[in-house]
Amino acid sequence: MNTNHHHPTLIILAAGMGSRYGCLKQLDIFTPQGDTIIDFSLYDALQAGFKKFVFIIRESFENEFKSLIEKKIKGKAEIEYVYQEIDRVPQEYLNAERTKPWGTGHALLLTKDVVHENFAIINADDFYGRDAFMVMYDFLKKTDINSYHFSMIGYLLKNTVSDHGYVSRGVCEVDCNGNLLNVTERTYIEKSENGLRYKEEDESFTTIEEEVTVSMNFWGFTPRCFEFGNDSFKRFLEKNKGNLKAEYYLPTLVADSIASGKVNVKLLKSNDRWFGVTYSEDKEIVQKRISELRMKKLYPENLWE
Repeated sequence: MNTNHHHPTLIILAAGMGSRYGCLKQLDIFTPQGDTIIDFSLYDALQAGFKKFVFIIRESFENEFKSLIEKKIKGKAEIEYVYQEIDRVPQEYLNAERTKPWGTGHALLLTKDVVHENFAIINADDFYGRDAFMVMYDFLKKTDINSYHFSMIGYLLKNTVSDHGYVSRGVCEVDCNGNLLNVTERTYIEKSENGLRYKEEDESFTTIEEEVTVSMNFWGFTPRCFEFGNDSFKRFLEKNKGNLKAEYYLPTLVADSIASGKVNVKLLKSNDRWFGVTYSEDKEIVQKRISELRMKKLYPENLWE
């Protein structure tokens, strides 16, 4: 029986530093109308049926972020904010020298007190397309809130790499029924003369198929995911005590929950093509794609009129 009487929530990961991009990607403007990439995700999510947004941000740009977002969606959806700061970990793992946030998995765990319904989570700086939001919303709406049925929108690796440097992707192993068996975060995937390759921990390179399915951090969860997260994160903190750069990624949380034997994660396919920015040079491509979508009348000239 489906006991989920709520509209699913959408969480937006917007606390990143944008170190390879050169500025805060989540606040960068991509159109003459002043739109950020988040604007298009929010617009698509509202069209799909989402009624509540939870933004994970940092206090350092709170005012700027709120002034950019709130006037656009006030009255259209419920809004919550969660703050991802370096000190939001158990006392014994605090390190004064750390400057890097703890990663996307940690960000998700911080939303536990404000999310009590099925939810999707996305990156702020990725353009997923309306179809992806509709597919995810439908899946979440049909999923029992007490179940361990999670989901993920999958994309082909070749459609998600940059011409301007390396990218980080969750590489997926999927069974013949479309269920995720495992997901491995590869933090350094790049184009080379012989195709695509990733960097191993020992700095050597291994080739990778361009048709492999990857996660772009568009996940769907029931609140049951928090049961795995805290133990999984604690294990990560123990293992990485002295590592100032280690990050706890969403794929780690997902892989640990699959390994428990309780969870199944359904691979959902979207017909839309993903695009996004890792480097400042990627911006021009994104601007061109958005302009093309507007010319096809898929988005109005002014999203928030």
